[in-house]
Amino acid sequence: MTITKQALGMTVHLDTDFDTAEAQVRSALMAEGFGILTEIDVKATFKKKLDADFRPYKILGACNPPLAYRSLSAVPEVGMLLPCNVVVSQEENGRTLVSIIDPEMMLGVIDDPALAEVACDAKERLQRVVEELKGER
Repeated sequence: MTITKQALGMTVHLDTDFDTAEAQVRSALMAEGFGILTEIDVKATFKKKLDADFRPYKILGACNPPLAYRSLSAVPEVGMLLPCNVVVSQEENGRTLVSIIDPEMMLGVIDDPALAEVACDAKERLQRVVEELKGER
């Protein structure tokens, strides 16, 4: 298992199958107060709409209600940037890649101290999710 940082967020490679990885991601998010508001099954969508095969790939819209409330109360337009996306995708080598958006990068497009505070809190929680997935907690 390795972790790398990207401009958009954090990634973790898990040496497990897609379904197991997805369950681990959901559990780790729940432990940090995040629920899944939206779920896009890209593989199923591409098959249905394009009759195209694609690897297992899901986009989970994770939301921590208290953090979302604070954000939307401070700057209602921030709803265009919510929820925090988490991607679980199967790689060709059999590993599963988990990618998590960096809330500070995402909410940093709006210059507002209240949002910066919420983004920092969200990032700390999502970093703990990454640590959990890596087995470091």
